[in-house]
Amino acid sequence: MSKLAELVSFIRIPRMIEVRQKFPRPQVGQAEEELNRQLKAAGVGSRIHPGDRVAITAGSRGIDHIVEVTRGTVRFVREQGGIPFIIPAMGSHGGATAEGQEEILASLGITEESCGCPVQSSMETVCIGHAGEERLPVYVDKLALEADGIILINRIKPHPSFQGPIESGLMKMAVIGLGKQKGAALCHSLGMVHMSENIQKIGQYILDHTHVLFGIGLIENAYDETAEIHVIKAEEIRSREEPLLKKAYENFPRIAIPRYDVLLVEETGKNISGAGLDTMIISRYTHDGIPKDPHQQMICALRLTEETHGNACGMGLIDVVPEKYRDAIDFMNTYPNLITSRIYNSAKMPMVVDNDKVAVQTAINGCMGIDYDNPKLIWMKNTLDIGRIFVSEALWGEIPEYPELEIVGEPFEMRFRENGDLVRIDEMG
Repeated sequence: MSKLAELVSFIRIPRMIEVRQKFPRPQVGQAEEELNRQLKAAGVGSRIHPGDRVAITAGSRGIDHIVEVTRGTVRFVREQGGIPFIIPAMGSHGGATAEGQEEILASLGITEESCGCPVQSSMETVCIGHAGEERLPVYVDKLALEADGIILINRIKPHPSFQGPIESGLMKMAVIGLGKQKGAALCHSLGMVHMSENIQKIGQYILDHTHVLFGIGLIENAYDETAEIHVIKAEEIRSREEPLLKKAYENFPRIAIPRYDVLLVEETGKNISGAGLDTMIISRYTHDGIPKDPHQQMICALRLTEETHGNACGMGLIDVVPEKYRDAIDFMNTYPNLITSRIYNSAKMPMVVDNDKVAVQTAINGCMGIDYDNPKLIWMKNTLDIGRIFVSEALWGEIPEYPELEIVGEPFEMRFRENGDLVRIDEMG
């Protein structure tokens, strides 16, 4: 037992019980079929001419049905006689290298084999002009510019680091995604509080001065399943994205219980959220531009996902991690994101302790003014998967106050292996 483990060995880990959170669940059944219906209804086929080379964007997030949507878009382009190819559009992700970005797409299942067309990755951009009164330089992927048309694909959702009428979506895909490292760095250098405003300025310039044909905007439900697919002509993207963002906010999940002591999150990563874990769920942010209403005193995270490729952006939001979390960090895959975004707080190291069990005990110990023998703890797999959570006995009495909560099963003790690793939610069945 290390000295750290010894210092918190008196901390009792409470009994837990499984709780299901029930959210509205609008859902698209067959994504490719629904996409095809929307493409035809939007009348965008006439924008693609025989022989046109068409660039299709693909981002770095874990979006539901993204392979099917990308593949369906490829097939639609071919049906019009076009020649499709996929380009990574993810700012500085993947270590700000062409190879790294192509690897991220492959990890999401987006490959030439799965989607039916080549993936062409490059970090080279062209400054196509200057936007707004400030004369902001506008950078666009060179491969996209050389194409006869561009199709934007992205999920429309709240952004973890800024707020405004336009957040994550098609406009951001045009500015940050197609802008690669240069475009992302420029936009972030102007400050997160101005991000939405500048995405609108630069994004509109791109829509007006390039061959963007249309966008495919996806909205997900609270269970991160595709709820709606929207095909939007380029000239309508700005006006239609704002109401779709409001709809995405309505679908956004939250933990019903507003106050507790410790949040235990099994995994974090860029495939889950740009900040590793969703800032709206934890109400913690890496800068001061968004009002905070913290739900918990301490956050303990146990591991990085494989899909994040060692990118630990957002670890500055976490208080305690085990050694295996630290050992999985690839700093050269993490820091380019932060140099680009200029949000260095995101890279601050949490406290590192022996293992999962010690991490949980250390997080409980870090709380102030609580009942250490009966702490209020919420445990989840990740911030994308909050339909199934586990709560400690100090919270059981609050559950009847929330009609969206339902107790499942019987109380149990959290189980740890001999090496201190937690028996995870997926292993419990």
